[in-house]
Amino acid sequence: MSSIGTDIPLRGQTLRTATATARDGAPARAASIGSAISIRGLSRRFGRFTAVDNVDLQIEPGEFITLLGPSGSGKTTLLGAIAGFAEVDAGDILVDGRSVRGVPPHRRGFGMVFQHYALFPHMTVAQNVGFPLRMAGLGRAESARRIGETLKLLHLGDYAERLPAQLSGGQQQRVAIARAIVRRPPVVLMDEPLSALDRRLREAIQIEIRALHRTLGTTIVFVTHDQGEALALSDRIAVLDQGRIVQIGTPGALYRQPGSEFVARFVGESNVLDARVLRVQGEEVVLQSGDAHLFEARHAGAALAPGQQVKVLVRPERVALVAPGTPGALVATVESTVFLGEILRIDAVLPSSDKVQVRCLDPRDARLPLAGEAVHLAWHAGDAWVLA
Repeated sequence: MSSIGTDIPLRGQTLRTATATARDGAPARAASIGSAISIRGLSRRFGRFTAVDNVDLQIEPGEFITLLGPSGSGKTTLLGAIAGFAEVDAGDILVDGRSVRGVPPHRRGFGMVFQHYALFPHMTVAQNVGFPLRMAGLGRAESARRIGETLKLLHLGDYAERLPAQLSGGQQQRVAIARAIVRRPPVVLMDEPLSALDRRLREAIQIEIRALHRTLGTTIVFVTHDQGEALALSDRIAVLDQGRIVQIGTPGALYRQPGSEFVARFVGESNVLDARVLRVQGEEVVLQSGDAHLFEARHAGAALAPGQQVKVLVRPERVALVAPGTPGALVATVESTVFLGEILRIDAVLPSSDKVQVRCLDPRDARLPLAGEAVHLAWHAGDAWVLA
């Protein structure tokens, strides 16, 4: 549940909202009440298994950062260490410059949202949300004001007297979030909070969480294995694999310029092609695929030499179906065509045996390519990225 330590002061006596407007018309983020978190050389082992391996991470005040990775990557263990639920074998965690290693969870002053809500079944919505305030000794009148304010923020005002069993899954998750933020904590930790919800509801609550972050300005550390969720919510994403952070960056940077084949394949759909370097031209490189096709791609500045074998990323939505004879087009054989509503997905194979996926808008009345047919594919040089 949320932090309930009585020695941590309540943050902000009134709800802080952002009324200013950014230059692009989007709501401006509230002045940050969030804390900075510094993770230094953190390791956690279970016998011979290293769950978190010498992790360094700097989280800025008011930042929304997501720990993203597959099962067993160490993301939940790392979140547990930040929360104080997991002991660490090496390293330190500093909050606003002060070490919290050895400080129990209830004294860290963080809000916590669990995957399975962890609501008290015998308490009403209002009582669940107000529980941290009661444990902190806040007066009844101020508690009632805080509870009402927070329920309104999460669109729960009409459900204050209901029990958790009388709520939908989405409403229960909103109650868990409300309980985590009712004290306006400097840090809110979220452990896969949307994984039990259906896609439509998950997307709706993603929007609400992002708006809530803008309103409160608190630091949010979010754990998920869902790449789309991470891309939609985060200021930055830290991708974990085998207990290590393998890349950290903005959603756009990770998606467009992944630093490795693992990140390219894990963050979004991907086409990863084998190619050989012919020549390097500044930030671009001329490549030859296995079927002798020539194409250009961008690279991150790593030393590349003629003759070197490399992997090249092209996102499926950047591959276009083009007319026969289009300069630079590749010929591929369709393996399958899947109609996904507004999107058409085509899986094809090149003469080099590389697999290519195409995602394009539904061509409406145009005939869909059938398995076994030849299609012509092309992409811009700026849409191909050489992986390190």
